[in-house]
Amino acid sequence: MKTKLFLITPPFTQLNTPYPATAYIKGFLNTKNIESVQADLGIEVILKIFSKEGLQDLFKVGGFKFKVGDVSDNSKRIIALQDEYIKTIDSVIAFLQGKNPTLALQICQDSYLPEASRFAQLEELDWAFGTMGTQDKAKHLATLYLEDISDFIVECVDANFGFSRYAERLGRSANSFDELYQAIQQEPTYIDNILFSILKERIETVKPTFFLISVPFPGNLYSAFRCAQWVKEHHPEIKISMGGGFPNTELRSLSDARVFEFFDFITLDDGEVPIEEIINTVTSSGVEKQYKRTFLLENGEVVYKNNSTKSDYKQSQVGTPDYSDLLLDKYISVIEIVNPMHRMWSDGRWNKLTMAHGCYWGKCTFCDISLDYIKVYEPVAASLLCDRMEEMITQTGENGFHFVDEAAPPALMRALALEILRRKLSVTWWTNIRFEKSFTQDLALLLKASGCIAVSGGLEVASDRLLKLIDKGVTVEQVARVTRNFTEAGIMVHAYLMYGYPTQTVQETVDSLEMVRQLFEAGILQSGFWHQFAMTAHSPVGMYPEKFGVVKETETIGTFANNDINYKDLTGIDHDKFSFGLKKSLFNYMHGICFDYELQEWFDFKIPKTKIHPDFIFNALESDVDFNIKPNAKVVWIGGKPSVEHFMKTKKGNSWEMMSLTFHDKKESFTIQTNRGEGEWLVTILEKITVFNTKIYSFQELKADFELNLEDFELFWYSKPINSLREFGLLIL
Repeated sequence: MKTKLFLITPPFTQLNTPYPATAYIKGFLNTKNIESVQADLGIEVILKIFSKEGLQDLFKVGGFKFKVGDVSDNSKRIIALQDEYIKTIDSVIAFLQGKNPTLALQICQDSYLPEASRFAQLEELDWAFGTMGTQDKAKHLATLYLEDISDFIVECVDANFGFSRYAERLGRSANSFDELYQAIQQEPTYIDNILFSILKERIETVKPTFFLISVPFPGNLYSAFRCAQWVKEHHPEIKISMGGGFPNTELRSLSDARVFEFFDFITLDDGEVPIEEIINTVTSSGVEKQYKRTFLLENGEVVYKNNSTKSDYKQSQVGTPDYSDLLLDKYISVIEIVNPMHRMWSDGRWNKLTMAHGCYWGKCTFCDISLDYIKVYEPVAASLLCDRMEEMITQTGENGFHFVDEAAPPALMRALALEILRRKLSVTWWTNIRFEKSFTQDLALLLKASGCIAVSGGLEVASDRLLKLIDKGVTVEQVARVTRNFTEAGIMVHAYLMYGYPTQTVQETVDSLEMVRQLFEAGILQSGFWHQFAMTAHSPVGMYPEKFGVVKETETIGTFANNDINYKDLTGIDHDKFSFGLKKSLFNYMHGICFDYELQEWFDFKIPKTKIHPDFIFNALESDVDFNIKPNAKVVWIGGKPSVEHFMKTKKGNSWEMMSLTFHDKKESFTIQTNRGEGEWLVTILEKITVFNTKIYSFQELKADFELNLEDFELFWYSKPINSLREFGLLIL
């Protein structure tokens, strides 16, 4: 029988773009000529619920709740307005899919959308809409409208519902399988039944021999088991396997046999070889069954098999992610918050790619650095990345890319930007970075020219003592300079912030907030998010807690999930109580307000005064001037060809020939003047060092070329004409 795989992401992940795991696997399977079909069941379930028919059914089911118990005034209002919701839903969804842009004008007039409690927050946000266009404002209002319906679903139909997660509580810290197992034995929920109807249709159409379920997050776990349960019951001949981020981090010590009532296999880490070996094992009649990083059941016991002799594939061998089969034109772009950087996770369709597997730093003590997805570092060549980008643009019709790296390496980002410019590709891209000092002003300008619009990176705890303990390899001053370089180049910056790290004092939390306040006030950070520290089993803190002043509450390893570890911090500080104040202050800073508030005003309990100098960030930026250029630094010209005019200059009776070079930048034109010798050299050298050439010249080579016929390179290099060119695209990298 012919092998055919059905790859799914179960509900729910993102509304605006597919989670890329199935596209990566499908791309690999293409290289092996293995037939596969993929689906994002999350977006399919959402579209079924949020439709005219879906809401009619929803209000019918939700209406029963009114007869049997108390419901909030908010839900009463929504049910009273149900006809308005049913009338508008299809138009609003089409608008959020980018198919009905003129509706924005009507949405922005108050009388179109029914409004419930989510719209109450609008009064605080009114001022923000001055900076948003009609389309954005309408997207934001339509998002609030969907969130109102979501609140109704949670209260009256299915308490487990969430747009980007479902029954997440059951997947979080599920050391024991008991609670999840019991939940799966219950009657299917309202959402489950919608999921089953879609799954039934897809299984009957695809007729797969293998069913692969990718589980990236705890919020997908319950639905993954429900999908597996339905297929086992109705199509027991289909083999079922689970892979993805959740098993990779949480199920590494799995021992509960009941899990295999639903799944035949659970694979860890990179999925290519494990899937290939499972297919070989099931389809061939060989005696010796080879497995790669795979859990299965043998004689009623859970066993972990890793007896395959095959090595994992290199990044150059895994193929280009393939998004075919996915409903790319049906995804919904929402704007939950008006912050421009924050919205990138939920607004717009992004092709997802990886520049490098793993993390080139691989030392942060809160991170899973013992696992392959971090520790096995392997970059992809810039030319191959560009080939894949061009392939994906052709396939999806989209030229926006989100590089989903743990941390994109600066040298590879530079090479990628040069390759994009060389090929004259028009793309938009963003990625995750470390705030390395390699991100100079000129590198930021190059990245911007290639289409980079944003970066996100971990500032974590804005305290040099704790950054050292984390082994982050950066200082707060360095972060400030890098974020300044990006901001001045027109690239937005998002910072991941952390509080509650082991041994962190109250004073350090307050000082960290002050650093963040100064970064936003200086305008060099546009977005951020506070995460409370979580101790995980595969991080240095989780493996050696005694080194970090914390004690595990138990050494017992769960029979199901094992990642998040409960611990006692020997400082005894209750970090939870800072959560609201940190998040509220950040929300205001992101909107450019409240910088003059005392930090105490964000908290309803006493905090110490900050010990950070009020101009700490300002001074850090002022002190950063370095005129030294390394001889091996690369010199690149990203501007165009100048138009040249010759003229004579006379002074005190002496005349000499001058050159006037006029350049046309995208925004403006500018002219520089030099003597003839320097001007002719400049015209020649700019042609040599243009970004469109494959050879890249070093600063040393530039200097040697100049000195063949001319004198005093340093004097010329620091002169006014070169300074003008430096502002308009003469880059030192």
